[in-house]
Amino acid sequence: MLKIRTMREHKGLTQKGLALKAKMSITYLCNVELGKVDPSLSTLRRLAKALKVKVVDLLDE
Repeated sequence: MLKIRTMREHKGLTQKGLALKAKMSITYLCNVELGKVDPSLSTLRRLAKALKVKVVDLLDE
């Protein structure tokens, strides 16, 4: 499971805010957070950049 939701909430961002920063739809971001879809590496990079963290920080141990 990815830690995107945790990181997003820690940064004080809404799903809409993160989706806009990462240039993706809110629906897709929601599905990623819920584990319904597996994001590509390029999507993880966009999310990490938007959250100002490393890609590895989004991955669960």
